[in-house]
Amino acid sequence: MDFFTKNLTIRTKITLLVFGLVFVSISLGAALLIENVHTSVEDELGERVRAIAKTVAQMDDLKENITKPDGWKHIQPIAERVRLATNIDYIVVLDMNRIRFSSPLEDRIGTVFSGGDEGPAFAEFEYVSQAQGVLGPSIRAFVPIMDESNQLGVVVAGVLTPTYGALVTKYKAHIYFALLAALVLGFVGSWFLANHIKNQLFNMEPLEIAHKLEERSAVFHSIKEGIIAVNRDGYVTVFNNHARRLLGYNKCDILDSLHIDNIIPTNLALKVMDTGEPEFNRNLFIRNKLYISSCVPIIVKSKILGSVTTFQDQSDIYLLAEELTGVKKFIEALRAQNHEHMNKMHTIAGLLQLQQYSNAIDYIFSITEEQQVLTGFFTKNFSDYSISGLLLGKHSRGKELGINLMIDPESTLKVLPKHVSPSVFVIIIGNLVENAMDAVLKNPIGQRNIYLYIKDKQNTIHIVVRDNGCGIPEKIRSSVFNQGFTTKTQKNHGIGLALVQEYIKAADGTIDFESEVDIGSTFYVTIPINRV
Repeated sequence: MDFFTKNLTIRTKITLLVFGLVFVSISLGAALLIENVHTSVEDELGERVRAIAKTVAQMDDLKENITKPDGWKHIQPIAERVRLATNIDYIVVLDMNRIRFSSPLEDRIGTVFSGGDEGPAFAEFEYVSQAQGVLGPSIRAFVPIMDESNQLGVVVAGVLTPTYGALVTKYKAHIYFALLAALVLGFVGSWFLANHIKNQLFNMEPLEIAHKLEERSAVFHSIKEGIIAVNRDGYVTVFNNHARRLLGYNKCDILDSLHIDNIIPTNLALKVMDTGEPEFNRNLFIRNKLYISSCVPIIVKSKILGSVTTFQDQSDIYLLAEELTGVKKFIEALRAQNHEHMNKMHTIAGLLQLQQYSNAIDYIFSITEEQQVLTGFFTKNFSDYSISGLLLGKHSRGKELGINLMIDPESTLKVLPKHVSPSVFVIIIGNLVENAMDAVLKNPIGQRNIYLYIKDKQNTIHIVVRDNGCGIPEKIRSSVFNQGFTTKTQKNHGIGLALVQEYIKAADGTIDFESEVDIGSTFYVTIPINRV
């Protein structure tokens, strides 16, 4: 049976099920109809035989002859004429001794009636009963024969009870037609219903849908990004495992009934559903952690049904990219240093060709001492190699661009906060210095100055970046930390300062700046080493 049903399509199953239900319903309806007809026929026959019995009981000839021994000779013809005229099965006239004075079976005349239900009739009661008679089960009426003051006997009029089979035979044409019409309509309706359901299921079988759902679930839970889908009202419909891990929920936590605002305190998902426009690479703070988030609307047949939000811990992204970021900084430093050393080598080669040997030796000692001093300064005052590498790269890049990057000799950074990754400091310092370089490039060579101060003191890290660049116009100063804001024309800008501010806020720090047009800008950053 399982093999048979397993190989049936959903269309066939629905058709058979609906057809079977229609068949059973019509069959039960027909049975109930026959039962009601049977009951109605019995009631009708009971009233009919009662009326006939009452008519016979009131005949004067019957009353005159019921008391005579040979009265049956007059009563039998009368009873038979009435029986045949009214088309009932029998009329039996009884005297007070229950002797039959008439019967459709003449050999029973003169015998005692013993139906078992005739007793009340001899006490002047009139009624209808059902009993097993000589001719079979029947409905019979008992009516007393009365003169002016006494009871003379009883008239029993009856008809055989119609069987269910007889009723079915009588009404079979109507029953068969109704049953056939209902089955045809049921079959056609079930077929159209099955087709409609099949189309609603994209012509897929339940097993295929189950496989698709399993695949979809596996894909959602295998993606290493948090995924939260919501319906049009903002209630969660999909919440993958990585989202649970990122947000600190257990697998047993039921999240399907939660509103998105209770999980992600932002209106990004609702905004996307209202505008119909996706949002990409938005910074998102959830439970004191920073995430990169994107949100797109779910649109089906030009109707917005919900939205999907994806997000990833920024620390995970930068932990993954930290090595690449470090390599990039070192490559940048090596490229700048290589360019610088090539210039120095050309200088040495020129001095040797001019036979200025003493000057060449002095030049070699001077550049070697300068490099040793710079390397020794970074090694001594900065504990993290990635920050040292960044500063070395920026210093070399500054020389290449004709920028005087002066790092305050009092700068030290030996103690880093436990709650802040070194890569975060690389991002903060790197973005601030890079912005300063962009600002001073508009100045003539020789007038491009940047001052950098980094100090860990009194349980706080202080960072100061000052430049003598173009400055920030007053009308845009309030927007410099907005995501997407930039004064550059190239693509992929407008993220740096917004990201810097988000990281500083996440570290419980502060960032501020002061600027004058054509004078320069100074950025101040403080980050606590130990959180309060």
